[in-house]
Amino acid sequence: MRGSPRIVTIATRPKTAESFAPESGSPVALRCPPKEATPMDNREQQASTSRNGTGLVAVALGALMIAAAGTTAAYWIHSRGAEASSKPAVGTSEPKGRPTVTAPSPTGPEPIHTDIYFDFKSTRLTAQAVHLLQDKAALMEKTSTWAVLVQGYADRQGPAEYNKLLARQRAEAVKQFLVELGVPEPSVKVAAVGPDGAICDAPSRECQQLNRRVHVEIRKLTHAAATPVRAVSAEGRESVRDTNDQP
Repeated sequence: MRGSPRIVTIATRPKTAESFAPESGSPVALRCPPKEATPMDNREQQASTSRNGTGLVAVALGALMIAAAGTTAAYWIHSRGAEASSKPAVGTSEPKGRPTVTAPSPTGPEPIHTDIYFDFKSTRLTAQAVHLLQDKAALMEKTSTWAVLVQGYADRQGPAEYNKLLARQRAEAVKQFLVELGVPEPSVKVAAVGPDGAICDAPSRECQQLNRRVHVEIRKLTHAAATPVRAVSAEGRESVRDTNDQP
């Protein structure tokens, strides 16, 4: 019909990057629009800035602390050196013409230690204890002066007062046997420590056996050197004389 409109459909192809290229074939750089900053990006940037600032502050504080420590150490070293140099020397000066005597340093043999063990609730010396005390007493020469300390111990089973008494009785038994072996009685001193000196807290039999003991310490006493005295002669001169010398 002459009066009806005519509809024409045209198919179009989607445009690509190549569609925008010029016909001459020269490359064209495609620019993407800048990405808008999101709130998450802003928070990460602020956190990074804060961490950097905190790190700088920590480094600065560390440097200050190291410098302060070095200054303090230098101060104490200087102070101690000044204090040591300011102290007067004692005993370094001696008037000329006055004789001096240097006392020998006290030396002596090492003390002898031994432990005597007892049975449960017993103050009787075992055969092993008898042989051990005999060996130790044989080391004590009769011509020397000795000091013997006998310390009694007990386990923690039972009342504390009973264990303290038991410890003293054990120490007295050791002392009595040493006296029978020839050790002078005034040279032997007894001390009761009791359960307070327990060295093992386990409930086993072997452990408690270690607590029921008497510790013996034997020391050889050296004769102290006589103290020199200063005698004044008729001419007013001083001389050193031993107190054992005859006038």
